Amino acid sequence: MTNLVVIGQGYVGLPMALRASEVGLSVIGLDTAPEVVEHLNAGHSHIDDVSDAALAAGIAAGYRASTDASVIADADVVVVCVPTPLTEDGGPDLRPVVNAAGVIGEHVREGALVVLESTTYPGTTEEVFAPLVLGERWEVGTHIRIAFSPERIDPGNATYGVRNTPKVVGGITPTCTAAAQEFYGLFVDDVVPAKGVREAEMAKLLENTFRHVNIALVNEMVRFCNELDIDLWDAIDAAATKPFGYMAFRPGPGVGGHCIPVDPAYLSHRVRAKLGYAFRMVELAEEINTAAPLYVAQRVQAALNDVGLAVRGARVLLVGVTYKPDVSDLRESPAGPLADRLAAWGADLAYHDPRVPRWVRRPDDPATALTCVDDLYDAAAAADVVVLLQQHRAYDLARLAQVSRLLLDTRGSVPTDDPAVVRL
Repeated sequence: MTNLVVIGQGYVGLPMALRASEVGLSVIGLDTAPEVVEHLNAGHSHIDDVSDAALAAGIAAGYRASTDASVIADADVVVVCVPTPLTEDGGPDLRPVVNAAGVIGEHVREGALVVLESTTYPGTTEEVFAPLVLGERWEVGTHIRIAFSPERIDPGNATYGVRNTPKVVGGITPTCTAAAQEFYGLFVDDVVPAKGVREAEMAKLLENTFRHVNIALVNEMVRFCNELDIDLWDAIDAAATKPFGYMAFRPGPGVGGHCIPVDPAYLSHRVRAKLGYAFRMVELAEEINTAAPLYVAQRVQAALNDVGLAVRGARVLLVGVTYKPDVSDLRESPAGPLADRLAAWGADLAYHDPRVPRWVRRPDDPATALTCVDDLYDAAAAADVVVLLQQHRAYDLARLAQVSRLLLDTRGSVPTDDPAVVRL
């Protein structure tokens, strides 16, 4: 039986650990947070995509969580699924990866396969991660196999999960690639070998940079389409009828989550640091998408002005504050900077989100907590303006439009021609 240790039991690591246990692997989920480990071992999931029932099934199959890094010594395979955020100045923060690699290096045994799944810039696995794992004792491909496999978890996606999402793998040596391909083939339907480790690292950044740039395209187009009195959503629907050469992206209040706002910045940083020039398309996309929530604030201001109201003192209800529908994830949600701007202008803010019972815009400042209204439709009827940011399935959008005095629809999803509904 293969002994697997998955470092990091969050949105990526936990689903993968449970899928591996489902096919008979002996799995330990390693995490540095004692409260997370305690809750997991008690059968309580902290991840939207993992139900308590699924966790219970994993535990019954032999999964357990731990904070004890010494379990790595018994592992045939170690997979690293730690976060890779940005530093305050917008550069890559590789401290979680470095810490994990150091811990692995202290305990890993000869013959093990070590895979990094955390998104990072091309070269990280070879230049940063592998030396810490190998130390002075081991040779890559001979004593320890090291590979990179980009995570492709899509929170809230009921169709694609760990099993049926193709898995890209790239090793430092061909032996490493073959070992990673064999391992993931135990519980993933389709494993795709890349030419090497840097190609695997680049594949992940290419996927999300593609989305980042195309979202920026429509987020800029929505501005001038509004000025030109063009319904961009209708134009997108019309363009989407073309059966080749086009992929529909739709505007919104900004980008969020653990990938799109972060991953392209890793690539841009690598290009500038290694080659000395800017990745201009990514930097422009970042500028446009970062400004999107502030544009929403301007549209709120303009919509209120059209009905003779100022932002200061206006009752503004934000509806759906997570970064995507039907998840509780607030990471990099555009609702945050939008709320900050409206609060700075003196708006009386409240919000509704069935997934977020308590929201503090800045966790280090309790004064930034917003009131979560109990009844969405009563609160919408009382608000001066309602801003739809996220279309959770729980929302009756037709009813929301009917009761709202003024509704700014940032998603183009409210099914009504009511003049009180304004599209972004």
